[in-house]
Amino acid sequence: MNDIRWVNPHQPQTLFMGVVLCYFDAVLGLLSIFVFFPIMLLIAVGLGAGGFGIANEKKWGYTIAVAAAVAQVLITLVGAGLSGLTSFGVILPFLFDVALVALLLHPMSRDYQRIWFR
Repeated sequence: MNDIRWVNPHQPQTLFMGVVLCYFDAVLGLLSIFVFFPIMLLIAVGLGAGGFGIANEKKWGYTIAVAAAVAQVLITLVGAGLSGLTSFGVILPFLFDVALVALLLHPMSRDYQRIWFR
């Protein structure tokens, strides 16, 4: 039997939704790589790999997912600026990025990964 998972429904709700958002943001990042090609490609790959690592309860996956999610928020803030966040086309993806960071850094997620991840 194969122990590799794409999602793990037995993890806390915050981590499960974080994995789903990692995959979602990775796909959207790959579709929008024309904006900042090398950076967005690295973030998209990091989110995909991080989501996969979290689903398989790997510490490296959690670290990569958090780093990529925080980098995505910072790039949006730097690229659009605070005044650029008033546009609906910028604020909606930004809210999903912030939600991903919040889900991954939630105390329930951090405690679970600290205790159970290898």
